[in-house]
Amino acid sequence: MPADYTELKREACEANLALPRHGLINLTFGNASAIDRARGVFAIKPSGVDYAALKPADMVLIDLEGRPVEPANKLRPSSDTPTHRRLFLAFPEIGGVVHTHSSHATAFAQAGREIPIFGTTHADYFFGDIPVTRKLTDAEIGGGAYEWETGNVIVEHFGRRKKSPLDYPAILVNRHAPFTWGPTVAKAVEVAVAVECIARMALMSLQLDPSLAPIEPALLNKHFKRKHGPGAYYGQP
Repeated sequence: MPADYTELKREACEANLALPRHGLINLTFGNASAIDRARGVFAIKPSGVDYAALKPADMVLIDLEGRPVEPANKLRPSSDTPTHRRLFLAFPEIGGVVHTHSSHATAFAQAGREIPIFGTTHADYFFGDIPVTRKLTDAEIGGGAYEWETGNVIVEHFGRRKKSPLDYPAILVNRHAPFTWGPTVAKAVEVAVAVECIARMALMSLQLDPSLAPIEPALLNKHFKRKHGPGAYYGQP
């Protein structure tokens, strides 16, 4: 009997539909994917399909080798599929990836600037600034594997800085836009909402005080660690 991916497709579809609902999507820019780790298969939005028409059955299944799992589904997967696959391979602790072009976060990405951590809203999700990758080289852009190389610069950043992808569950790709992730795709969507909110507040804070200093370390530690890690006490058990 063929494997049943109904729930995986539903989860991925619901995450994709949540993106325009939260105001994170213009036109068809953006996508979300959810992975079944046990079977090594992820479901992702089909390329260029309008969100208003999206159904769970439209989700495209891809294995971790990059091969389609359901040949009968003739829809092409998102053009960003290789980036999602690269992140799933590099970060085994994540269960979902989201990519948007949300306006304020994308403004920081286009400027090649990290989103500085000024307050506790930011610290509730990130253990520091929201990072930005280096620029892709001309060879990486034009070499025929652009989306895979986009994943590579994300992975490279975390390897070089020795950061945990769950302490920093998002990154801005230089000149491009944000990618977020989480233990589930629903959490990755939540982080995408938080990133856009944080980016907007950071821009407003910089308008009020262009020389504003980052959050104090004690306040950062308190807010991040009350929600994350073994000593977390925020929310219900």
